[in-house]
Amino acid sequence: MNLRLDIDIQKLEIEKLRKGKTKAEEELDSLKIDYKKLRL
Repeated sequence: MNLRLDIDIQKLEIEKLRKGKTKAEEELDSLKIDYKKLRL
């Protein structure tokens, strides 16, 4: 039972990290676009 709970917690943490990574990548892309616009 404890092992199953540990696995569920790890899955949730991994999913949270993936969402954070995706959001960070989107923000980075947005910043790159803004920087390109400013340089022009």
